[in-house]
Amino acid sequence: MTAAAIPVSEALGWTATAVFVASYFFSRATVLRGLQMFGSALWILYGVWIAAAPVIVANVLVFCAAAWTLMRGRMRAHRTAEPILGELAPEELGV
Repeated sequence: MTAAAIPVSEALGWTATAVFVASYFFSRATVLRGLQMFGSALWILYGVWIAAAPVIVANVLVFCAAAWTLMRGRMRAHRTAEPILGELAPEELGV
């Protein structure tokens, strides 16, 4: 099967999988959550495309959880005016 022969729905599903898995290779919480949100948005599109309510609902929940934790972290950082430990690069930690 060539790349041109892959159905759009299948390409969307594989892209969503790749983005979501790639998110776990980032140590910065903001990048991880952002990629999780992007991946879950792709999964939502995939779920709509194939008319799979469980895929849609599960990924709406993932998207909301990632967005909430991202915003919570930003609000906490803004309140304390100090970066959150998970958002520091190793060199900033003296590692």
